[in-house]
Parts: sequence; C-alpha cells; structure tokens
Amino acid sequence: MHSAPRALCPHVEWAVAGVLGTRVSLDWIRQPAAPGTWRSEFSWQGQVGTASKLASALRGWHLLRFEVTAEPCPTAEGERYSCTPDLGIFHAVTGIHGDILIPEDRLRAALQRSQRGETDLEAELNKLLGKPWDDELEPFRYAGEGAPVRWLHQVV
Repeated sequence: MHSAPRALCPHVEWAVAGVLGTRVSLDWIRQPAAPGTWRSEFSWQGQVGTASKLASALRGWHLLRFEVTAEPCPTAEGERYSCTPDLGIFHAVTGIHGDILIPEDRLRAALQRSQRGETDLEAELNKLLGKPWDDELEPFRYAGEGAPVRWLHQVV
C-alpha cells in the first residue's frame, strides 16, 4: 500500500483479511510523498488468483495507491497490479524474471491503432508496459522514515 488516508487504513486491513481469510494487522507509517497519507507493506501467500482478488478488493477506494504482485509458480505466470487515483488499475502478466509479458493480440492492436494514426506507437507501448503507473508510483515506492528497506545488489 503506497498511500492511504488514515481513515481508510482499517478498511484496507479488513479488505485484505477478507480475501486472505485470516486476521491482518498492517504496520502503517507516514507517507512523505503525500502528507496526510500512510503506507504499509505486506507479504502474503495464497492460491493462484489471490492477487486479482486483492486488487479487486482494494480498487473500490478512489484515494488509494497500491501495487499487488504474485510471483510465478509452476502452474501460473506472475502478475502485477498497480493502481492510482488518476489512472485506475493496471494489470500485467510477469515472467519468471519479473519481465512484463505482453500478449500478441495486444501488441497487434497497438500496431494497428498506430498505423491508422489513432495513436503514437511509443505511447501505446508505454501503456502496455505500465509506464504511466510506474511514473506516478515511483515517488511513493521509496521507503518512508522507519520503513524496512531491502537493498539489492548486482552480482557480476
């Protein structure tokens, strides 16, 4: 959860608990990117399809910024859902290395819209990759004061 007004925090917990079928208590900290809002991170485990249920449960509140990810498993690709008040929800299928997998029909449709002059191909591809959502969420992804930080290192 990248940002939520304080009044919605318990509702977010109830929504997540309803999907996961267990009590959920999130550790909320202030979100410096949007004063007056709070952020939290939560790792979860569930059946295939749980990510879409979580995203659906949270998307009803217009003031939330969040991402839900599911890692790929032997029976399903991974998923990423991103949501902002201005853009709504974005869904992408992800592969084993976290890359976004764009279905062929969506690529063909983007090419056709571009060829007909309805849109710019670069803009279409950026939407398929979720760039507008990444651009809006990036300032909210940085850990706030007191948040756990996970450092990643490149191995060469």
